[in-house]
Amino acid sequence: MKLLDLTLTISKSIPNFPGSPKPQFIPWSSIKEDGYNLELLFLSSHTGTHLDAPYHFDQNGTKIHQIPISRLFGNAVLVKILKKKNQAITKNDILLFEKKNGKIPKNSSVIFFTGWQKYIKKDFYFLENPGLSESAANYLSSKKINLVGIDSPSIDLGKNKKFIVHKILSKYNILIVENLANLNKIRKNNFDFVILPLKIKDATGSPVRAMAI
Repeated sequence: MKLLDLTLTISKSIPNFPGSPKPQFIPWSSIKEDGYNLELLFLSSHTGTHLDAPYHFDQNGTKIHQIPISRLFGNAVLVKILKKKNQAITKNDILLFEKKNGKIPKNSSVIFFTGWQKYIKKDFYFLENPGLSESAANYLSSKKINLVGIDSPSIDLGKNKKFIVHKILSKYNILIVENLANLNKIRKNNFDFVILPLKIKDATGSPVRAMAI
């Protein structure tokens, strides 16, 4: 079995969504003083590669600890559509992919590779990222998709401050995974995945360890 890590490493220097706290690693115990090393972590639940629970944008939505583990692994359709600053993935983009590769099955998981990850160190990474259009979000919702992932920091366009796509997907109980890494190393249009968030009670999201199998 060959595993591919799809996860960004969380560190003090990892780029953060504007307005979110920077991760802090606070030394608490040391081998010298206590016989073991221990640190406290201070970070947003949406740091690095992370999963958005529907509760993030739907007051009555599913929370992180309520997500069935059966939704966190399975087969995913990889849609490779290179996009530039503020370019949306549209319904027509998805229809064209389906015309070439076959229909995306209902209840499946869909991962989008836009090539945006290469800009992670740039100032515009969080502000001008590609994302889904409203038409694409509605189309995926009509298919009762399980999970939508992307290699950009948000499933919404960076310039979209109303988070329309988040709201549409959350309304239909669709899980969202953002900041996926290494999608360029996946050669096929279908792959098996595992995405594991922490089981934090009542949380809106969680950093994950994401893998392709």
